[in-house]
Formats: sequence, structure tokens, C-alpha cells
Amino acid sequence: MDARVILTAFLKALGQLGDRRFRRVLLIGIGLTFALLVAASTGFLLFLQWAIGDEAVLPIIGPVTWLSDLVSWAGFGVMMVLSVFLMMPVASAITSMFLDEVAQAVEDRHYPDLPRVPGVPFLEALRDTLNFLGVLIGANVVAFILAALVFTVFPPGWALTFWALNGFLLGREYFTLAAMRRIGREGARDLRRRHSGTIWLAGTLMAIPLSVPLVNLLIPILGAATFTHIFHALNARG
Repeated sequence: MDARVILTAFLKALGQLGDRRFRRVLLIGIGLTFALLVAASTGFLLFLQWAIGDEAVLPIIGPVTWLSDLVSWAGFGVMMVLSVFLMMPVASAITSMFLDEVAQAVEDRHYPDLPRVPGVPFLEALRDTLNFLGVLIGANVVAFILAALVFTVFPPGWALTFWALNGFLLGREYFTLAAMRRIGREGARDLRRRHSGTIWLAGTLMAIPLSVPLVNLLIPILGAATFTHIFHALNARG
């Protein structure tokens, strides 16, 4: 693991936060994330209201008309809680769709001698985003189960389990997305294997603040920029 590479890459990314292209991706990511979560919450509540109907019959009590409202409010509360946890994978996945713009902004400023690369086609970026989102959500479900089991034995271990698993996935996906622009998918996979420890550590450091509400909306931009720098540093070593 090379902590110096990670720290240098992060400081460079942090110094470019004011870039207008960074702000553009941030605003798009926030807008799409909230729109997706609102749409999912609305669809879930409408389904509950449809399933229960205007009137329900309870044992002993008989017909009631307030059950739909009660379930709707309960469902709203559940979705709000879930949104806190889903914000991380959703924001990360959506931002990955616009990683190309962040990476190009980084290269224009720090690696101006590099030739420009063709942008990732929209359908290919959408496919990678959906795959990434599916993997992140599935992994977070597994992480919560494992963290709950670890918590019964070693309470502080639940956070370490959660961060380590997400760090592995985030590091793998963000590094691959940054690297394949220059060396293709196979080249990115090969380079990632050779530096798996550094990439995992960088992903874990990225996953820790991603679990903080609101802060997690900014971290994917920093992560995308940081992993672009990490790729160039590792690739330069041959």
C-alpha cells in the first residue's frame, strides 16, 4: 500500500474543488439523486395506498378508514431512513456516470500534455452506472448483515466491516472507470490487480465520509478526481 500516492492525489483533487466542471457534475449528481429517491419513495407510498385501499377490515375492530394513512406515514418514515443509507450507493453510482467529465477536468489541469480521449458513449456509461448501483446496493445489504453479526461480538467492528467492504467496491469501480479511459478495461483490470492494496485503502478512506449525510454528496466528485490522479501515478510506474 502506498499512502503517499493516496495523500498526494487527494490533496490535488481537493485543490481543484472550485473547478466549474466539478460544480456542474456535483449539481447534476445531487439533482438526479434526490429525484430518484423521491420517485422511489412516491412509488412505494402509492403502492401501499393501492394495496390497502380506502377501507380495511381488522379483526375484532372491524372496518377502519385510518389504516391507509397510518401505513402511509409509517412507510414515509421507513423510506426516509432508507434514503440515508441509499444516498451513498445512489450518489456514487450516478456520479460515476459523469466521471469522464471530472477526469478530463483533472487531466486538463494537471496532465495537459496528454491527448484527449473520446468520451464514453451515453449507453455504455448508463450500463456501467446501473451495474455499479446494483453491486453497491447488494453489497450494502450484505455489509449490514455482516456488520450486525460483528456488532454482537465486537461493537466497533460494524463500522470497520461496512467501510472495508464499501471501500473495496468503491476503489475497484472508481479506479477502473478512471483507468479504462486511457488503457481500456483489460489494462485497467490488470493495473488494479497489481496495486490492489493501495486502491482498496483509497476506497476505504473514501467510504468513511460517504456514510455521513450531505457530506456524501461531495465525496464522489473528490473520489473521481482522486482516483484519476492515483491511476496516473500508478500507471507511470509501468
